[in-house]
Amino acid sequence: MPIYEYNCNACSNRFETLVIGGDTPKCPSCDSKDLSRLMSACGFISKSSVPGGGAPQIKSSAGASGCGTCSSSNCSSCGIG
Repeated sequence: MPIYEYNCNACSNRFETLVIGGDTPKCPSCDSKDLSRLMSACGFISKSSVPGGGAPQIKSSAGASGCGTCSSSNCSSCGIG
């Protein structure tokens, strides 16, 4: 079940929502179904082991400034920060 990012063409609200099957999402602010689906950045966290038993290195595809889908530098939903 993917989470998609949308922009409401009626009120310009930008939001994310879980889309199940063929459901048509609606804007949480104005209930409009006139939406444009946005291209979201794919983010992941990779933990690799260090030779010699050191602490694992954590790399993020979202960059150093925070999560790829928000402007926060500390995101509790994806663990970056």
